Amino acid sequence: MTDGTETTPAHRYTAELAERIEKRWQEHWSAHGTYHAANPAGPLADDSRPLPSDKLFVQDMFPYPSGAGLHVGHPLGFIGTDVFARYNRMIGRNVLHTMGFDAFGLPAEQYAVQTGTHPRTTTEANIERYLSQIQRLGFGHDERRRIATTDIEYYRWTQWIFLQIFNSWYDTDQDRARPIAELERAFAAGERATPDGRAWGELSRAEQREIIDAHRLVYLSDAPVNWAPGLGTVVANEEVTADGRSERGNFPVFRKNLRQWMMRITAYADRLVDDLDRLDWPDKIKSMQRNWIGRSRGANVRFRAGAHSLEVFTTRPDTLFGATYMVLAPEHPLVDELTPAEWPADVDGRWTGGAATPPEAIAAYREQAARKSELDRQESKDKTGVFTGSYAVNPANDARIPVFVADYVLMGYGTGAIMAVPGQDQRDWDFATAFGLDIVRTVQPPEDFDGQAYTGDGPAINSSNADLTLNGMGVEDAKKTMIEWLEGHGHGEGSVQYKLRDWLFARQRYWGEPFPIVYDEAGTPIPLPEDQLPVELPDVPDYSPTTFDPEDADSEPEPPLSKATDWVNVTLDLGDGPKSYRRDTNVMPQWAGSCWYQLRYIDPTNTERFVDAENERYWMGPRPAEHGVDDPGGLDLYMGGVEHAVLHLLYARFWHKVLYDLGHVSSEEPYRRLVNQGYIQAYAYTDSRGFYVPADEVTEENGRFFHNGEEVTQEYGKMGKSLKNVVTPDDMARDYGADTFRFYEMAMGPLEDSRPWATKDVVGAQRFLQRLWRLVVDEASGEVRVDGAEPTEQDLRQLHRTIAGVREDYAELRFNTAGAKLIELNNYVTKTYGSAAATPRALAEPLVLMLAPMCPHLAEELWHRLGHPDSLVHGPFPVPDEQYLVDETVEYPIQVNGKVRSRVVVAADADQEAIRKAALAEEKIAALLGDAEPRKVIVVPNRLVNIVK
Repeated sequence: MTDGTETTPAHRYTAELAERIEKRWQEHWSAHGTYHAANPAGPLADDSRPLPSDKLFVQDMFPYPSGAGLHVGHPLGFIGTDVFARYNRMIGRNVLHTMGFDAFGLPAEQYAVQTGTHPRTTTEANIERYLSQIQRLGFGHDERRRIATTDIEYYRWTQWIFLQIFNSWYDTDQDRARPIAELERAFAAGERATPDGRAWGELSRAEQREIIDAHRLVYLSDAPVNWAPGLGTVVANEEVTADGRSERGNFPVFRKNLRQWMMRITAYADRLVDDLDRLDWPDKIKSMQRNWIGRSRGANVRFRAGAHSLEVFTTRPDTLFGATYMVLAPEHPLVDELTPAEWPADVDGRWTGGAATPPEAIAAYREQAARKSELDRQESKDKTGVFTGSYAVNPANDARIPVFVADYVLMGYGTGAIMAVPGQDQRDWDFATAFGLDIVRTVQPPEDFDGQAYTGDGPAINSSNADLTLNGMGVEDAKKTMIEWLEGHGHGEGSVQYKLRDWLFARQRYWGEPFPIVYDEAGTPIPLPEDQLPVELPDVPDYSPTTFDPEDADSEPEPPLSKATDWVNVTLDLGDGPKSYRRDTNVMPQWAGSCWYQLRYIDPTNTERFVDAENERYWMGPRPAEHGVDDPGGLDLYMGGVEHAVLHLLYARFWHKVLYDLGHVSSEEPYRRLVNQGYIQAYAYTDSRGFYVPADEVTEENGRFFHNGEEVTQEYGKMGKSLKNVVTPDDMARDYGADTFRFYEMAMGPLEDSRPWATKDVVGAQRFLQRLWRLVVDEASGEVRVDGAEPTEQDLRQLHRTIAGVREDYAELRFNTAGAKLIELNNYVTKTYGSAAATPRALAEPLVLMLAPMCPHLAEELWHRLGHPDSLVHGPFPVPDEQYLVDETVEYPIQVNGKVRSRVVVAADADQEAIRKAALAEEKIAALLGDAEPRKVIVVPNRLVNIVK
């Protein structure tokens, strides 16, 4: 260079050299199938070498191939699993690690609606872009196993699994799913009674089918959904704003019943809760799953309401004496039955909603409630409702209490009706206060309680009748006593309820898996035989559903598939001759494909089964009993974001358990171990107008930030295009090299923690790799600068302690501390040998090998230059020599009468008498004691010496 600055040495490890090295080794790995994991059986078996019994199955959560591409936060977990997988390959394990794509979904469909481009075209282009980005980072994926949920051969098996669930029922006696054919045989043999007691042979085929269908794990139901006529589709709860409008388009959303496919996940509620104890998952995630399932023990209580019986479920039967009114959900089937034509003479004006008659009040209120999401109904602090015009009788005290309709009660939980106890429930208190209803406390609050509803423990009060008294009892004893009284008097019984609802399994969209179901002329759903799978998506002229007047709550969905009339209306021979059938025009939700992808990774080319039994047992089967754990099986490490803590994990566990019950897999759970990586966040900057400015153009001066000379305000949060703070992995690989980027992300902090991105700090990782490079390669000549010199005793101690620590860190996913140990060792070797003619090979080679999981390209290059013809991907990984891990000396603090007065260093293997003599001979201690003999000398091994004068 001619500007007076130092010329960059020709063979320095720069971004340009890193790019050449990385490209070369990625091509080598691909050409040699370096990351191919062998199966025990089938096309992916490798007969050329014995199959290791020690295996590891590592999986990242399915990414969605967005057209926006990746920023540096996305690969954090991917790099983490890659480092872990690489380490385990190097210590001799057979490692399965690949990546696929959760490729069905709304974004590609929306783009298709806007542009007319087929969603498959968009999706496949996005996958290619995504792959180019992740492949640039050198992940050790077995490319043969890559799948996308949109692959026809993949969703063929998704449809097959749907049919397995459809053709199953849950046997509560055996606590497992069984084939529906076994249930039908039990009815035919008289082993099970029909609902009305008639013999099975006396029933028509339609009546038999109705009974069987009521038991299936997949069934059709008129389920309440969020219907957005302006969009022409049902939307999820999460897609509804607080004011009851769709996030997309801001259209009104109505709650209405639609005939939809449901999956009976509630049959597995207890197993889904109880088996969490067998999983190595974060406690936070387990807690979220338990709360979502919401298992509650309490009682069903029956209230008389005229000629009807209103049943409620309560977790607090001990508070029954405090029930001063009842509330039904607007959708409750008895609302109309309990609504008289006229108001009672003594009706409170606050209760009527201003309507002239009860039916008018109920109709107006239902219309109002239909515009709210379930979330809004539950969280709204403003309690609304109307009186039905009817009263019920509290069975505990025969009190006549009013029955209301209110939207804070949901039909989806319990019975859709509650006994309201305002003294012990804040929502009931708020409602009672708004409507002037009685409030009776049944639990004595502490003297210093100054709130409203009291939900804590305490003695029961105001809770007695002629043959029962709870007064003075604690909550648990009062619950038990009340349940016994209810059962003894026929007013109720102990019960268990769940928040978990059956899974709504249908979408009125195009870009999803078609259902392998047809309907006959009677509308009966008929499962297709396996030889007619897959049911492929047809081409349609328009990808958008039919839309309606946004206020037309009575409209019905017309999905895009309904426009493919030649596909919808078909003639098929299903074993009884050609007949006309109608296909289902809904599609499966996006969750479907991600429920089972770990199983297809195992056997992606199998055309006979969704997964070979031997291959599944090898990769996911439970560990032998001699391990001393109740192991449910599953893959060995699953990593992904906490945002999938509930639904994806719950749905995948449900599908897997059904497959286990039916004998298709050996593992009871899909994911044995789960780790949630943190987020990479970033600073963003706003100018005086509040507009975001490009973060990479901001400079810092004395703690203040400037953009084009103007001071700007720094804020911290999510990385995104709108905040103009996106940094892409492509940029990092170009400017520093992929290995530098990988090392920096792993070294930033613990994998599970979120951390701020700072591009300026990446140079630190680059300098570390440059120093390590210089230990092996002469920057001026490019020659290898290692020799066979013997390391010193100190060298070996430093080396083997690092090896022991790094092995432990890699095994426990502590990649940041592994990186710190490598930097420390590198600094030591650089300080000792950096200015020497050569680095001892015995130090250089272990350092390169330990670096390989985090920086695989650089490590491969150095290993090759060190004269090794074979790749290091399969090892060896250094093993520590125990003799160098033992401390030679130990320092003991010396206390005299409880105060530390000095310290002494002794040999690590010194006995207590030697330590005692050394302590007494220490100069300061000898001066303190003088000629006096201490009364007592206590030696605490490896900790301290305590002298009592």
